[in-house]
Amino acid sequence: MDYGLFTMPSHPPERGLNDGHQWDLQQLRWADELGFSEAWIGEHHTAPWEPHPAPDLLVAQALLQTARMRIGPGGFLMPYHHPGELANRVAMLDHLAQGRLNFGVAASGLPSDWAMFNVDGTSGQHREMTRESLEIILRLWSDEAEFDFKGKYWHVTKTGTMLDTLRPHIKPLQKPHPPIGVAGVSKGSDTLKLAGERGFWPMSLNLSPAYVGSHWEAVEQGAARSGRTPKRADWRLVREIFIADTDAEAMRLSAGGMMGRMMREYFLPLLASFQFTEYLKHQPDVPDSDVTPEYCARHNWLVGSPATVIDKLHAIYEEVGGFGTLLLFCFDYADNPSAWRHSIELLAREVMPKFKSLVPK
Repeated sequence: MDYGLFTMPSHPPERGLNDGHQWDLQQLRWADELGFSEAWIGEHHTAPWEPHPAPDLLVAQALLQTARMRIGPGGFLMPYHHPGELANRVAMLDHLAQGRLNFGVAASGLPSDWAMFNVDGTSGQHREMTRESLEIILRLWSDEAEFDFKGKYWHVTKTGTMLDTLRPHIKPLQKPHPPIGVAGVSKGSDTLKLAGERGFWPMSLNLSPAYVGSHWEAVEQGAARSGRTPKRADWRLVREIFIADTDAEAMRLSAGGMMGRMMREYFLPLLASFQFTEYLKHQPDVPDSDVTPEYCARHNWLVGSPATVIDKLHAIYEEVGGFGTLLLFCFDYADNPSAWRHSIELLAREVMPKFKSLVPK
């Protein structure tokens, strides 16, 4: 099993944008030093707790400050970018990365982002746009000489040579393109079906293990459309993780620290507004009011001493049927950096070595 980072990025609303950006870079430098295999950086436009609208800016800087780890957007919100422009930008970033770029795509799930860009997410328009955009980008990167694509949302033309010298020419360094990761949340996620259908890497975001286990069904349904056999080794699971020397210390620093504050003030209310609270419960009869950061730390998160987290991770692995990469969900511990550094160091040096030889079937 490999291990990496997944960051929204998340910062408290009072954190300055540059200060938050610098904390994100610090986490990425630490992760690279500690042997993390990859990092994924999100894009959001209207969430004060998720204040980074341009993941490629963070990726570009992080590539200069790291040496080994693969880094990429996790993902670009496809409805909000013209596919021709995004194809060229990602291709250029791949050259700057010299083979270390991953390309994450997402459909966007925040109603406030839908409103800003006038995308009808309630009808599924954001998913349709994601599929269409990705189709155009992959065609622009292909060896197809010319095409004129008139889709439902975009009209893109790949011309032949004009005026003896002008032509589309920018393609990724990695062939045929950087690895593509697709994030999903819901049980029948269309984006996870897309991952299965096209052979992309599926990434399951952080709900209860029992619910996340159902995500693989969506991947398999998508794969059946194209006759593929998906590999669980490609499946990435995002988890909240905090490790300390003792269980009590880990609980105090997680649910009692920035993890707890972010969940209490932002993420749990947000999930509740989508009627997702039930997907955080270990039993369906648990009252919604009981689903607190402390409850999540006990039942969903990987919180505790190294020995406790090893046991919890084994249990999740068995419950979902196996997966290939554990992605640490990042939080802003800029006010207590030593605690966060110690946590990820324990993850890298004491927990993950126990899973190195664990390869899903």
